[in-house]
Amino acid sequence: MITQYETPEDDELLYVPAETTADENGLYEHFRIVADAGQEPLRIDKFLSEHMQHSSRNRIQQAADAGYIHANGKPVKSNYKVRPGDVLTLMLTRPPHDTSIVAEDIPLNIVYEDDQLMVVNKEAGMVVHPGAGNFTGTLVNAMAWHMKDVPEYDPNSPEVGLVHRIDKDTSGLLLIAKTPEAKQHLGKQFFNKTTHRSYHALVWGHMKEDDGTIEGNITRDPKDRLRMTVTAPDSGIGKPAVTHWRVIERYGYTTLVECILETGRTHQIRAHMKHIGHPLFADERYGGMEILRGERSTSYKAFIKNCFKLCPRQALHAKTLGFVHPVTNRQMDFTSDLPEDLGAVIRKWQDFIAGTTRNTFKENGGSGE
Repeated sequence: MITQYETPEDDELLYVPAETTADENGLYEHFRIVADAGQEPLRIDKFLSEHMQHSSRNRIQQAADAGYIHANGKPVKSNYKVRPGDVLTLMLTRPPHDTSIVAEDIPLNIVYEDDQLMVVNKEAGMVVHPGAGNFTGTLVNAMAWHMKDVPEYDPNSPEVGLVHRIDKDTSGLLLIAKTPEAKQHLGKQFFNKTTHRSYHALVWGHMKEDDGTIEGNITRDPKDRLRMTVTAPDSGIGKPAVTHWRVIERYGYTTLVECILETGRTHQIRAHMKHIGHPLFADERYGGMEILRGERSTSYKAFIKNCFKLCPRQALHAKTLGFVHPVTNRQMDFTSDLPEDLGAVIRKWQDFIAGTTRNTFKENGGSGE
């Protein structure tokens, strides 16, 4: 059992809403986990690094050395062996951050709204939900302000609000439930995979096939806790994930694709595309902010540099969203235009390919490899 915690944007040790009063040593509880009854003996630093997703083993060792890692109420060293039923806590000198949602007057691009739900077109750069390093200025704070006069809407209740999420630097459509009944109904649709979501993504490389499917489990990358990686479907590691894709347009060294999610894992499209050798354009965390395909000329390098300036974030947009209304049972389908930054980069690539003769590219699609 793990105490509910925030999902931070950085590699800080997780801290959780817990007791707001200090113990006799002046320490506050920030994280708590109880080892399962069948837990095999395992070093506590390794155990916690597997459960505190955004905290490296090295950081946990440092916390243990400082006396902040406790087992059953007593500080332990990194080599302590976790046993069944152990209560493990992270105790720090500062109190946990107040995670209550505060209403903030932040503009929202509302595509649709009624008394049950709301569809918002999120801009790139806006964090969806408060977390370590981003406790204000989020979409959830903006929603709280927008519905401050709706008595039934409690922004701090998990029974209402966001039905799904997209990354901070991904733009596009998000679904929000205003009532517990709507959230339960809509959440069940996502769980049963009856919703329809498609994304437009600009990826590095020439995709030879017109369409395809990527199947691979998504799990946290042990070398970079802020990145996801892909394992084989039968590996037993990570959560199953399926992404269907089709080519919209090819630009020689990049390809515009539509991605349809069968599952909704963290960084699914970004990790899956990286896995098949086609990272998203300008996706720094997954290696897309480098010149991965193309020419060695100065002019080409300048062209790519200008593209990165136009769209300095992963080229990914949540384009369509479809679901059944929780009350009327009517099919609801929404489409959003590409934002200006992504549209500008695509236009530059269209101009680039239009100004390049076909024989410039090899039969392998000008992959530059």
